[in-house]
Amino acid sequence: MSVFRRMRDITVANLNEHLEQSQDPVKLIDQFLVSTRQDIGEAEKLRHQYASHTRQMKQQADQAAGMVHKREEQASMALKAGEEHLAKLALQEKILHEEKMEQYNELYAQSNAALQELDEQIDQLKVEYQNVYSKRQYYYARMQTIQLQQRMNQRGHYNGQNVPRMFNRLDDQVSDLEYEAQSLRDLRRMSQDGSGTSGTMSSSTLDKELERLKQKLNNDRKE
Repeated sequence: MSVFRRMRDITVANLNEHLEQSQDPVKLIDQFLVSTRQDIGEAEKLRHQYASHTRQMKQQADQAAGMVHKREEQASMALKAGEEHLAKLALQEKILHEEKMEQYNELYAQSNAALQELDEQIDQLKVEYQNVYSKRQYYYARMQTIQLQQRMNQRGHYNGQNVPRMFNRLDDQVSDLEYEAQSLRDLRRMSQDGSGTSGTMSSSTLDKELERLKQKLNNDRKE
């Protein structure tokens, strides 16, 4: 069984499936990254506790081993001194410390194996985080592309073919103004030269013609 296992709403195994259904993949990935960072933080706290516990088990086993060695020497010294009773006491304690040493060595082995497993899980979480973060950068770039495209579409399509038409209309307007200005200059010259009217033409005829022209201009304005 894993030392550290935390169930998440989204895992790497089904992240791609969620991405295909999500309207905002970047937001979904960010949620996954936040969850993974929390997992890594909790796993590293647990690792710190396990590392401390493993060191304690090792220390207990080493202390017991030291006492076994010490009581072995004391029993030898007692026998050499002819103190068989003291030698038995020393050997009795040696046996107790041997049992303690075996127990703590077993606990140390279990704790150390769990610590290694936890290290592997932390490494795996960090690799997952980096891989998904890379995906996040890719999807973020895609979303930016979509948003820019949408903004461009909102501005509408620019039709460059309207430019010549615009200048054609402007050219017609300028030509009309030029024609009016030239016509007025010609009329002023005729008035100054005295060649614009005939002495035989009656004023009533001119008035009628002038009135007809005014009426025509009025009709043109209404149209």
